[in-house]
Amino acid sequence: MPEQHRPTFTRALLALNGGSSDAAVVRLVGELARPTRAALIGVHVVEIDWTLPLDSDVAGASEDAQRILDVAEGVAEESKQSLETVLLQARDVGAAIVDEAIERGVDLVVVGLPYRKRFGGDFAIGRTIPYVLKNAPCAVWVVRDPMPEEAS
Repeated sequence: MPEQHRPTFTRALLALNGGSSDAAVVRLVGELARPTRAALIGVHVVEIDWTLPLDSDVAGASEDAQRILDVAEGVAEESKQSLETVLLQARDVGAAIVDEAIERGVDLVVVGLPYRKRFGGDFAIGRTIPYVLKNAPCAVWVVRDPMPEEAS
């Protein structure tokens, strides 16, 4: 990508969902961050059910949550990038991502979107991405997984 067309940012929050898009998000943003040495922060949010106290140690006990962060760190290391990882637990994933973006003063939030359809065949975007798009105080990039072969 020519230097004059390369997007610039200084701090990016990468919302990691444990899906197939995580590696693509880390590689893409890592590559674009390299020339400016932008800081990359990988965040995974464990959603806490309303029946549990918010301070329940659900995230700390979750092997899946730690694996998601470890995989993202591994992808960043392969690309020779530095990635700070953060594990959060919250009632709502979108609100936690936006709050973390504000708290850390990032100028870019990147979210991955798996390609999936609902039971009627409509493309499903979920509720987290619309929330982040509406409420983030900075630029938001959505990285959608490719359409599966059987869907095209």
